[in-house]
Amino acid sequence: MASSWKLILFLSVTGCLSEYSGTLPSLSTSYATLLRIKKSSSSSLYGSKTRPRYSSPPLGTLSVSSPNWRGAAQHYYSPINLYHSSDAFKQDESVDYGPVFVQEPDDIIFPTDSDEKKLALNCEARGSPVPNYRWLRNGTEIDLESDYRYSLIDGAFIISNPSEAKDSGHYQCLAANTFGSILSREAVLQFAYLGNFSGRTRSAVSVREGQGVVLMCSPPPHSPEIVYSWVFNEFPSFVAEDSRRFISQETGNLYISKVQTSDVGSYICLVKNTVTNARVLSPPTPLTLRNDGVMGEYEPKIEVHFPFTVVAAKGTTVKMECFALGNPVPTITWMKVNGYIPGKARLRKSQAILEIPNVQLDDAGIYECRAENSRGKTSFRGQLQVYTYPHWVAKLNDTQLDSGSPLRWECKATGKPRPTYRWLKNGVPLLLQSRVEMVNGVLMIHNVNQSDAGMYQCLAENKYGAIYGSAELKILASAPTFTLNQLKKTIIITKDQEIIIECKPQGSPKPTITWKKGDKAVRENKRIAILPDGSLRILNASKSDEGEYVCQGENVFGSAEIIASVSVKEPTRIELTPKRTELTVGESVVLNCKAIHDASLDVTFYWTLKGQPIDFEKEGGHFESIRVQASSADLMIRNILLMHAGRYGCRVQTTADSVSDEAELLVRVPEIITGDMESAMAVDLNPWVEYEFRVVATNPIGTGDPSTPSRMIRTNEAVPKTTPTNVRGRSGRRHELVIAWEPVSEEFQNGEGFGYIVAFRPNGTRGWKEKMVTSSEASKFIYRDESVPPLTPFEVKVGVYNNKGDGPFSQIVVICSAEGEPTAAPTDVKATSVSVSEILVAWKHIKESLGRPQGFEIGYRKDMEQEDAAETIKTRGNESSVILTGLEGNTLYHFTVRAYNGAGYGPPSSEVSATTKKSPPSQAPNNLRWEQQGSQLSLDWEPVRPLANESEVMGYKVFYRQEGHSNSQIIETQKPQAVVPLPDAGVYIIEVRACSEGGDGTASSQIRVSSYSGGKITSAQSTLHTLSTSSSSVTLLLALMIPSTSW
Repeated sequence: MASSWKLILFLSVTGCLSEYSGTLPSLSTSYATLLRIKKSSSSSLYGSKTRPRYSSPPLGTLSVSSPNWRGAAQHYYSPINLYHSSDAFKQDESVDYGPVFVQEPDDIIFPTDSDEKKLALNCEARGSPVPNYRWLRNGTEIDLESDYRYSLIDGAFIISNPSEAKDSGHYQCLAANTFGSILSREAVLQFAYLGNFSGRTRSAVSVREGQGVVLMCSPPPHSPEIVYSWVFNEFPSFVAEDSRRFISQETGNLYISKVQTSDVGSYICLVKNTVTNARVLSPPTPLTLRNDGVMGEYEPKIEVHFPFTVVAAKGTTVKMECFALGNPVPTITWMKVNGYIPGKARLRKSQAILEIPNVQLDDAGIYECRAENSRGKTSFRGQLQVYTYPHWVAKLNDTQLDSGSPLRWECKATGKPRPTYRWLKNGVPLLLQSRVEMVNGVLMIHNVNQSDAGMYQCLAENKYGAIYGSAELKILASAPTFTLNQLKKTIIITKDQEIIIECKPQGSPKPTITWKKGDKAVRENKRIAILPDGSLRILNASKSDEGEYVCQGENVFGSAEIIASVSVKEPTRIELTPKRTELTVGESVVLNCKAIHDASLDVTFYWTLKGQPIDFEKEGGHFESIRVQASSADLMIRNILLMHAGRYGCRVQTTADSVSDEAELLVRVPEIITGDMESAMAVDLNPWVEYEFRVVATNPIGTGDPSTPSRMIRTNEAVPKTTPTNVRGRSGRRHELVIAWEPVSEEFQNGEGFGYIVAFRPNGTRGWKEKMVTSSEASKFIYRDESVPPLTPFEVKVGVYNNKGDGPFSQIVVICSAEGEPTAAPTDVKATSVSVSEILVAWKHIKESLGRPQGFEIGYRKDMEQEDAAETIKTRGNESSVILTGLEGNTLYHFTVRAYNGAGYGPPSSEVSATTKKSPPSQAPNNLRWEQQGSQLSLDWEPVRPLANESEVMGYKVFYRQEGHSNSQIIETQKPQAVVPLPDAGVYIIEVRACSEGGDGTASSQIRVSSYSGGKITSAQSTLHTLSTSSSSVTLLLALMIPSTSW
């Protein structure tokens, strides 16, 4: 037995050394019979860039017979770990971060009789700066200076000459750096020992033949559990268990159901410690027979049974005992009340033990054992309860927030009983404050500030175990800055186009954005708007929009600005001539493409035939691009062939816009037929194409009408010569390679049975894998292989074939296998009400996740609607926000966001909510009164009072314009009065609207006022003012110019 123990120990140490790359090879190794209870560890995750911060509970106990024992998978341990220091966990990360556990302490059982005089509780954490360590025992920090036996090597806590009285208890490691502290899970240090039996002589037990008997073991003090066996008369003659004799591993007692004469003798209880393998023997207990006769038959009596409540961890093995005394010897049977005993269950020791391996939640219930003989029967019932350790469902993530933002973290775990939650900050319990709320695993901190930064841990626990999840909270505080590509921009655009000038400063708190054109603030109107992300949008651009625009971002720490220069040009036009041309094979033609464009713009010309770019190097000298003038280009086509017939395109590209046009070119067979000929041969025709022919007579006077068309005739088949174009990759699902191409048109297929040969191979390999695609109209092929990782590059070429043979392949291109659908849900989703009918939804996407999104789908529904009634809209590209329009006012909406691409949809985000603004005031400003003095008009009106379901009035807008002009000027004011300038002669039209969160309210009645440079005119809305040169008007005017009191 000893040799097998040494073998297990050697394998454990060898495995340990292999993990650490053989460092410290010269260190001598000693061995200790030290049992470590190994919990699941996060050490295998140390290389993850996401820096996992989660610990696991201990594994389940192997037996329910010792409920106080926290046993688990067993490993032996070498003291080489006490002095080992590995660089394997260090990360080259450019960003500093708080501690992350690589290894947490494990439960340890230390034999009191061990030759090894040291033990180590290991702890290791990553972090930048490198963490330091402290240790706690039973919740109190250990003073390393208080006991010479204590030392710390890196994070490992070393105890020399361990003592059960001083050192047993619950240990935790605290790792800390400048960002905060995290607390490890608890590790229990126990001591293994086995005492001696009392030396007192045991009295003989005398019974009648046929009677049942129980011989008591009364084990000595021990830790942890022990195994019982009994010796009959002398060692090593052991008592054999059968239907008549049973040794309980719960009590240690020997039960004999019906004593026979062969049972007479001396009985010794032997106990063995499962950790140290130490064994001790009890004093012998003599068993003798009485001489007063044989015991008669009697009904069964259950002498040993499982507890009324058996508690077991999911996944462990449950053993339930049941044994009875009786004459005749009782038989034991088992049943599950209101159910069936699991099929995996086994009966041991003549059915005295019911063993259920890998116990699950549905194995719980009431179990009954029944003892029966010819004299009667009896039974016992007890309940099996199965528990589970806490297990994470929702975890925390490291978070960075702007100062003043709200924090909401949620951790969620399953377990039976249901776990409860506690929160730690920097290793100590987090206390409730006015800004801090903790409810059912949810932590909320309102209006975060620098004092909230640190390391946080969520602890989920039930009475069987606890798990720790940690995350770092960083509070950002920085002045606004712009990336280099934003600092100076020149935007060139043509009239009536849309201008977007981006302004996305980085800073914390989030900078406020202001825009100026030159030295004047940009005023928003129906054409000019500042978007929610800070960008400036100008619709229907005109010359008046030219100039320098300045965007300034500002927060409490400073400001920064960018400058964008906008130039608005006349749209480019194109003239392509001739538009339609008929030529004979062998002739030449010149197509002229002329651009009418802004003189300050450079122009580039591109030519196409049948939608494909013309390759001037590979067309046999038939095509030549001629550029004589800056604003025009010619396409020379020499020695035209039938294949050159088709639509020719010219595209003009400037820095501001792009325009294109097409011309048609028809090609005839050469006129080589003399007047006395009655037949001719057409050459250079495409194979397997139907043609019809017409004959035209001509002489020096002119050309006659063409003949009626001939019947259709098809040329013979030939091997195809035209390869597919635009071979490329397309989106697909994970493990798919999607190959697409432009199909070869029928006129170039050259015969029946046309199809494609798709050839591909992983980049850098030799052999090609070929697949036949038999459809002539096919435009893609999908190759699926579960072993192909995402974004694996392949070399691809596509060839052609028909019944005559195989044609050429296209040029080789490199295509990557599909990423698959997005795997990560958008984060930091926020919904913000913009107006009565608009809500801004913004989000962030994890760029490192598999499956890059082509866009995002936003689902939204009203509060009272079911989820399946939600409507959706989609964005394209890397947009991170969208404004939903057409919503109902003063209504609560719920939103989710998920990424999508060609392979499908990713998981949805958590649901967020927002309520649209109340509708603007329906009441128009009324009772307008004004006083005109020279070129200024003083105007006031009665304040607008909104209804209960309408937005509060935030101010007013005065719209004024000259009669005959469409564009109004706007004056904004918070009071029910304003001064309106009337600089130019003429009639002005003025109206007033209340403005609110929900938008602008109903307009007042219009007033019409003539600009006048003379004295003062006072009036109210009910009076209509018109000025003319008539005498009556002059008289009225003179009368009104008498100075009046202020109104």
